[in-house]
Amino acid sequence: MTEVRYSVGYALLEKKQQSFIQLSLLNTAKARGIDLIKIDIDKPLVEQGPFDCVIHKLNGPDWCKQLNEYALRNPNSVVIDSLDSIQRLCNRVTMLEVVVELEAACMMEFDPNSDTFGTPKQVAIYEPGQLKEGTGLKFPVIAKPLVVDGSVKSHKMSLIYNSEGLENVKCPIVLQEFVNHGGVIFKVYVVGEYVKCVKRKSLADISDEKLSTLHGSFRFCQVSNVKCNNVTNEESHYKCLEDAEMPPTSLINKIARGLRKAMKLHLFNFDVIRDTRVGNRYLVVDINYFPGFAKMPCYESVLTDFFWDVMNKEEVRSFGYQKEVKKLVNNIGAYVEENGGLHVRSVVKDEQDGVQV
Repeated sequence: MTEVRYSVGYALLEKKQQSFIQLSLLNTAKARGIDLIKIDIDKPLVEQGPFDCVIHKLNGPDWCKQLNEYALRNPNSVVIDSLDSIQRLCNRVTMLEVVVELEAACMMEFDPNSDTFGTPKQVAIYEPGQLKEGTGLKFPVIAKPLVVDGSVKSHKMSLIYNSEGLENVKCPIVLQEFVNHGGVIFKVYVVGEYVKCVKRKSLADISDEKLSTLHGSFRFCQVSNVKCNNVTNEESHYKCLEDAEMPPTSLINKIARGLRKAMKLHLFNFDVIRDTRVGNRYLVVDINYFPGFAKMPCYESVLTDFFWDVMNKEEVRSFGYQKEVKKLVNNIGAYVEENGGLHVRSVVKDEQDGVQV
């Protein structure tokens, strides 16, 4: 009997390939009958494959057109994920709007003693003149580039201690109010229905007394790797990480499930902090598409199981890209014109448990 094998084409930039497509993943997938095949981004996608599944982390109008054309010509191939869904994560305002909508929906079942979630206060600054008018935020604040395009530039941030630190920020940016969170950030990886939460070192808390001695700003890229100049005791900071209690699994799963359905995405992660002012209050501060999954424990088996489910479970396949293409496309040009912008879809009703997610 001939062995059934599946092909997963991947279109990734070189840096992402090096971190994600490791030999351990290739071998784990191969043992399950799944072959990961590199897509040549210098050749038309429709001339390659066809693949049972396509995963990608590229952007731009040309790639959008190629994906649409490929999906139309290969209706049995699953593309993960649609650029229309991914694009809302390319803007730090729209990425968190979906969390606000999800929070509002979950307030219908609000219990004052239960764990809650939301987002920090933030404001988008498009012109330097807006800074002079005031932001309405309380210092310190974190300045983040408005656009998230995967470049190093889009990950360059600043912790701003006072108005003096705003002098060197470059617009457009998002200013996000800094919330003391015990120096720990929780990274939640979502791969289809699989959810994994891990804890990482973050920026240390800043007391009002300490803030009065700080001026200007502090620049950094990745929060989990930063050695911030407001840390007075690095050893104590690491002990906080070790002793930090994980967020309730039920809450993390609820947020993950709600985001996955609202954004119609399979592969993403979101960063969560615990507001130390309110012990059972959690804040989503960032959402990233196709993050560094290789940092997730047992990522090889998790991704391989996901690929298998994509190609063998109808409920997973129907959640994919083709459904959106068939619904919205009369031709490729119409799709690009109607859905090229940034969108945040409304939360949807889950008929199974009667709760909006």
